[in-house]
Amino acid sequence: MEEHNIFSLIADNLSQFYEYTGFANATFGHILMILIGLAFVYLAIKKEWEPMLLVPIGFGIIIGNIPLFPGLSVGVYEEGSVLNILYQGVQQGYYPPLIFLGIGAMTDFSALISNPKLMLIGAAAQFGIFGAYGIALALGFTPAEAGAIGIIGGADGPTAIFLSSRLAPDLVGAIAVSAYSYMALVPVIQPPIMRLLTTKKERLIKMKSPRAVSKKEKIMFPIIGFLLTAFIVPSGLPLLGMLFFGNLLKESGVTRRLAETARGPLIDTVTILIGLTVGCSTQADKFLQWTSIKIFILGFLSFVIATAAGVLFVKFFNLFLKKGNKINPLIGNAGVSAVPDSARISNNIGLEYDKTNYLLMHAMGPNVAGVIGSAVAAGILLGFLS
Repeated sequence: MEEHNIFSLIADNLSQFYEYTGFANATFGHILMILIGLAFVYLAIKKEWEPMLLVPIGFGIIIGNIPLFPGLSVGVYEEGSVLNILYQGVQQGYYPPLIFLGIGAMTDFSALISNPKLMLIGAAAQFGIFGAYGIALALGFTPAEAGAIGIIGGADGPTAIFLSSRLAPDLVGAIAVSAYSYMALVPVIQPPIMRLLTTKKERLIKMKSPRAVSKKEKIMFPIIGFLLTAFIVPSGLPLLGMLFFGNLLKESGVTRRLAETARGPLIDTVTILIGLTVGCSTQADKFLQWTSIKIFILGFLSFVIATAAGVLFVKFFNLFLKKGNKINPLIGNAGVSAVPDSARISNNIGLEYDKTNYLLMHAMGPNVAGVIGSAVAAGILLGFLS
């Protein structure tokens, strides 16, 4: 009898233990999201598509979709858990300004300073944000949600997180994953659009070498740039302030240690945290919804519109420029703020048609302008919609 009771107790304990395991709580959604996470990691390692982003996000998706027994207080959405505390940096928008500080400290604005008209290309590419905003409204999203979704077209993950955390907190996970996914897919999405919208003659346009920029100009730029943009769009202050402050640390020449910290250990640490926690936020029950699918579709449209708008604007702008001053439309794609990947795409496509036509330095102008432009666009949307 005693022996029977012992076996019964062991069986009950094993049964209870099984109820706490992931095997007992797994659903089709969990398995699907884990496979998506593995796909992200595979693309990052095998194809080297934005590994600094896709490895943390992909592994975060895997972590976030381990099936949990309710009440264990370890999930990203469970109040007080470690993952939940780390995720507050995304939900409250703490991480994006720190990312912008690092971006400013590693960005050289010389190409933009030497040819200020390239700023217009960065501005034109932001049309994708407002185009997707209109489409999202037509699909039934609220104005705030539409604004948060539209910002994906800027191809700027931190800006997308910052704006969505303010306007549509419930959509942060889907918007962030969508934005970072399309940033990683720049080499796939942009080239066909660029080839479709340009002629062979336009692709062969050679641009004048950018003029040398003085140290004084480099120091003045972040100060003047901040004052102008912040006075125009005060609501973009957290992003614009940190971006230009980081650049001042770099260009001043007297704060080298601070600049190295901002563009090195700080941005690396925040990138790990933002990628991992954004990935964790894609729990199957929260993420696998029709709304998320619509956000991915709208994000893609936003990115396509932004790329096309940049290229078409250059073609239009060239109508007013003299023969020796024309701009190669292939740098129009760089108006999105996926720095420096979209600029590299401009250069690579240009070299396909003329192996002596190096467009990288020219493309960096609209590329860094796109960073400023996306932050300004976010400030505009935040000011009108919050």
